[in-house]
Amino acid sequence: MGLVSQGLVDTAMVGRVTAAELGAVTLGNVYFFSVAVFGMGLLFALDPLVSQAFGADDHDEIAASIQRGLLLSVGLAAVASALLALAEPIFVLLRQPPEVIPVAARYTYALIPGMLPFYGFIVFRQTLQAVGRVAPVVWTIVLANLLNVGANWVLIYGNLGAPAMGAMGSGWATAISRWFMWLCALCLGWRLLAPYLRRVRREVWQVRPLWRVVRLGSPIGLQLFMEFGAFGAIGIAMGWLGTHAIAGHQIALNLAAFAFMIPLGISQAAAVLVGRAVGNENPDKARRAGGGAVLLCCVAMSVTAALFLAFPGLLARQFTTDASVAAVAAALIPVAGMFQLFDGLQVVCTGALRGVADTLRPMVYNVLGFWLFGIPLSLWLGFGRDIGPVGLWWGLAAGLGAVAVLLLWRLWIRFHGPLVRLHVAHRTSS
Repeated sequence: MGLVSQGLVDTAMVGRVTAAELGAVTLGNVYFFSVAVFGMGLLFALDPLVSQAFGADDHDEIAASIQRGLLLSVGLAAVASALLALAEPIFVLLRQPPEVIPVAARYTYALIPGMLPFYGFIVFRQTLQAVGRVAPVVWTIVLANLLNVGANWVLIYGNLGAPAMGAMGSGWATAISRWFMWLCALCLGWRLLAPYLRRVRREVWQVRPLWRVVRLGSPIGLQLFMEFGAFGAIGIAMGWLGTHAIAGHQIALNLAAFAFMIPLGISQAAAVLVGRAVGNENPDKARRAGGGAVLLCCVAMSVTAALFLAFPGLLARQFTTDASVAAVAAALIPVAGMFQLFDGLQVVCTGALRGVADTLRPMVYNVLGFWLFGIPLSLWLGFGRDIGPVGLWWGLAAGLGAVAVLLLWRLWIRFHGPLVRLHVAHRTSS
């Protein structure tokens, strides 16, 4: 929630400038996550690798996994930065509002210097939480939020003698915050991370184990790409409906993403606890952790759903002074309330399955649920039935429901079978 609150603050502060500036941040963030999300998911392969190694007390494998993650983060940052540099022609190709395109491109370019620390922080975060040390991560995020607010105040509005850069200033503030997060997580977690980082291990450079990490993480990356890509595609479709539609979509999406962080946190915990239990050869404990995560998710998301359904107008007005933008957001927030439970269940099931290194099936189910069912339904409701923004979101809700049902079924089947540790350095499992 601390990570996403940075996006909420950015939206609220840029929303005080103009609707076009807010739309530019929306478009830039859609493109950023479309580019960056595959690498995020690939690095989530550290969840089962580190947690299972920790459960088995295999510190050599923990060190090798961390260093492989850092090596991959450099390559991922280079590829993502090159794609971000192509933002403006891609926005033109996607027929976005002309007044938004140049501002969105400048915002996106400002994010490029933060790509390396963005992925580096993920490596440290996944490692620290996999061994049960979340305090350094929490403190890092709290401090980064304070830095982000201050940097936004200076760079968006032109305070303390700085030029008023609007949306682009928010992009620079985000890049600065990401460098801070990477370095702060390293410093606060140094006592735990140092033994694994002081000596570069030769096996890290071996192609075959590195390729197995990529094979394990790629389905996670593709799954996240399909999910974020589905929301991104709807964001692009919102752009066809005008600046107010895409700005209202961004407000509702940020609120939904903020609530989504609760089950995402439960999902991360499930991946770690299931992985540790598997590494410790305790499958019953792994099953209890997976089932407990599902129950906790149902309770948490019922609360957030009730809030979204009860106070849509009040929530929308916290992010914009433009009545038209607020009206779009207020119409979309109740739809977000309706899909809260499905959204939570699909990510929690994915986390529990990741703990046993089951990553391919969740990716396949995302393709089926979102792209073969949800997106076509969204476009039909939004444009074919002329329901507009609300129709686009109802299609997404249906896609989330389909994915959640498929993943619950997979979790039931997988956790009733054998649960064994995965090794990437050789093919056998113990």
